[in-house]
Amino acid sequence: MQPTPDRVPIVAVVGATASGKTNLSLDLAERLGGEVVNTDAMQVYRGMDVGTAKLPVAERRGIPHHLLDTLDVRDPATVAQFQDWARAAVSELRAAGRTPVLVGGSALYTRAIVDRFEFPATDAAVRERLEAELAEVGPAVLYERLRTLDPEAADRMLVENGRRTVRALEVIEITGRPYSASLPTLEYADPHTVQIGVDIDRPTLDERIERRVDLMFEQGFVAEVERLLDQGLAEGRTASVAIGYRDVVAHLRGELSLAEARQRTVYATRRFARRQDGWFRKDPRIVWLRYDDPALADRAVDAARRALSAAGSILDA
Repeated sequence: MQPTPDRVPIVAVVGATASGKTNLSLDLAERLGGEVVNTDAMQVYRGMDVGTAKLPVAERRGIPHHLLDTLDVRDPATVAQFQDWARAAVSELRAAGRTPVLVGGSALYTRAIVDRFEFPATDAAVRERLEAELAEVGPAVLYERLRTLDPEAADRMLVENGRRTVRALEVIEITGRPYSASLPTLEYADPHTVQIGVDIDRPTLDERIERRVDLMFEQGFVAEVERLLDQGLAEGRTASVAIGYRDVVAHLRGELSLAEARQRTVYATRRFARRQDGWFRKDPRIVWLRYDDPALADRAVDAARRALSAAGSILDA
């Protein structure tokens, strides 16, 4: 008998970039009769493959993947839009009796999907004014303003991501409250939800990140960015801020050497990984498992079963 959709679990695999989330998500999808739902904001873009470490189709073990390659690099995307897309994919999978396995490195995107989270209103005039200021003075100036007004929100963001800073300042201005007050609470929208975290030590992670960036450049990262510039990458408000891409663009413009672009990509990725780990560690609901555990996938299934037992998930069957 096929389980009712409200008893099909939602499993999210979280952790820092290069920690091993992708392989674990495939293992879990195989063991749980599921499909993968991407929660990486940049992997939705067609052609952004090498620089986002997007898993090639041939390596997906025949498991369907959702929310990959759905947008052109010119298209903007917001967390609110992503929430709608991902929740629709999750609902469709559960209705079909398939376990959605979410995988991605953004705590905000993951929590926007699994937690109770209603987005604050927007004001086009305020947004337009702040975006004009962003273009004039750059992201660092606006980021420092946000740090003064709402240090908690600033701690969750990258200085370079001016669009997110603009959004935070917009919410603060139109609501009179800190942006961080509008972020999701630690309450799952559906109790049949579990998060599995991939735990990895920092020296190993730093080494993995450097190897990954080396491989990206060996596999044609520069050529990928050249192609995407022809497709409008520089005009894409969301895609253009992806880690690594802006540094390669600077290299192609003659502003950085290739070695400098590579090193800046390594540095930015390591910094982002530290922020990811900091965000996820604040969530006490995450079940952490060692990246190098030989029985990682089996332990993840067991952890999911234990975490979901109180909710009456189908994993208890």
